[in-house]
Amino acid sequence: MLLNLIFIILGIAIVLWGADRLTEGSVAVAERMKIPQIVIGLTIVAMGTSMPEFCVSLISALKGTPDLAVGNVVGSNIFNTLLIVGAAATIAPMAILRSTVMKDIPFALVASVILMMMCFDGKIGRIDAVILTFLFITFMYMTLKGAKLEKQELEKENELAEKALEVVPKMSSTMSVVWIIVGLACLIGGSTLFVEGASKFATSLGVSEAVVGLTVVAGGTSLPELATSVVSARKGNSGIAIGNVLGSNVFNVLGILGVTGVICPMQLQGITITDLSMLVISMIMIWFFSFTKYVIQRWEGLILSATYVGYIAYLISNV
Repeated sequence: MLLNLIFIILGIAIVLWGADRLTEGSVAVAERMKIPQIVIGLTIVAMGTSMPEFCVSLISALKGTPDLAVGNVVGSNIFNTLLIVGAAATIAPMAILRSTVMKDIPFALVASVILMMMCFDGKIGRIDAVILTFLFITFMYMTLKGAKLEKQELEKENELAEKALEVVPKMSSTMSVVWIIVGLACLIGGSTLFVEGASKFATSLGVSEAVVGLTVVAGGTSLPELATSVVSARKGNSGIAIGNVLGSNVFNVLGILGVTGVICPMQLQGITITDLSMLVISMIMIWFFSFTKYVIQRWEGLILSATYVGYIAYLISNV
């Protein structure tokens, strides 16, 4: 029990430090290469911070615990959308590009709806997984292509980035890459420690795999997104903060479950329609709040956070 608590504390500390390094390195790369922060957040940072979810879900499916695999993804996305965006917006209102509201958020919402529909028959087969993987490739193509076409908005984003970067020390290309690699390594390693300790602690209490996946494991594997987005918001880099969440959500549903399902089709039991509905509702909420002057205000962040607390309370009350 003591060793598990040590793993939890040590994991959190490593994740927080790694998130700081990853943010600094990513912002420096974005500045040097004239790439908008939202693109960095949707691609490099999003996939890097989602590696814990990928590892946990794939290993869980291969070990014959699909509820843990899918619960991890569903729970992580709910955690990302409600608590991470909520916490980041509470710290500093998050400015959102019009293209993000019109394209990126709807795509993440559609991915959530598709997952819910696929789960109605109680399984994610190989055909389902191939469809998810194809949609993920499509999303990546749209993101990279959109970065070249929307010149005016990208220039505006770069101007905001330059103002935010005034407090960030200039660093060389080599050091930027080193910080990104070190940050990702710390995020993955720290999250692994956290999940190892937290999962054993929870299962020792007799909690089901689905609930453990939706809560403890989801929260643990989402620590990189939480730390990265909060640090980014605190430093004024809202593009990376919101891009990290949206990119991670898309990668979790389409990339992780797509690849995992192709390798090992999954039969579901403990994931309920309530959990899947909350996944969709959380995306609708963030989309709705984003339309208010393309800014998620502090009070809206508080509503998102409170909704997540209510959902967790519901899960605990039904254990």
